[in-house]
Amino acid sequence: MSKLSREDLFSLEKYSEVRPGFRAEVMQHKRNRVLPVGPNVTLHFEDRTTMQYQIQEMLRAEKIFDAAGIQEELDAYNPLIPDGSNWKATMMVEFPEIDERKVALGQLIGIEKRTYVQVEGHDKVYAIADEDLERDTEDKTSAVHFLRFELTGDMAAAVKGGAAIAVGVDHDNYTHRVDSVPQPTRDSLAEDLAALN
Repeated sequence: MSKLSREDLFSLEKYSEVRPGFRAEVMQHKRNRVLPVGPNVTLHFEDRTTMQYQIQEMLRAEKIFDAAGIQEELDAYNPLIPDGSNWKATMMVEFPEIDERKVALGQLIGIEKRTYVQVEGHDKVYAIADEDLERDTEDKTSAVHFLRFELTGDMAAAVKGGAAIAVGVDHDNYTHRVDSVPQPTRDSLAEDLAALN
């Protein structure tokens, strides 16, 4: 999946015109790329479309139109586009009550490294987490993590061939598993993978 360049982006003026339609398309696309794992963890699987939307929204919100500023956003978000051999996801650890959230984040240190995908017939693949910066402290984990799941060629081929995908977390204080990712999500994730030999 190719990375985004300045040429792929709308100007601020053009984005203002096309935003309602583009936003509706992206929201529809995202529906098949969001996966709850238990009651408090949600994985948002990213791709070129979700990252273009994120960049366009950042440029719009910050009114960035200079080349250096645009490049800065591209450099920040391009690493979240899958490379053909992996899935990349934003992990949200969500608790509605502030007090409950503080306690829970203190109990869930390392949860991002205990999050996995498993292609039918293959071993679990645990996330490589937060490659840009460390998000855990000694006292708590972050509510947001960035994950990369690196697959073997055999795993990618199996997914391309229709194999089921499971996703789970096996942290001491949070153990949940989706045994079979819904078909529309599975098919969307299969599109992230190149046909590897």
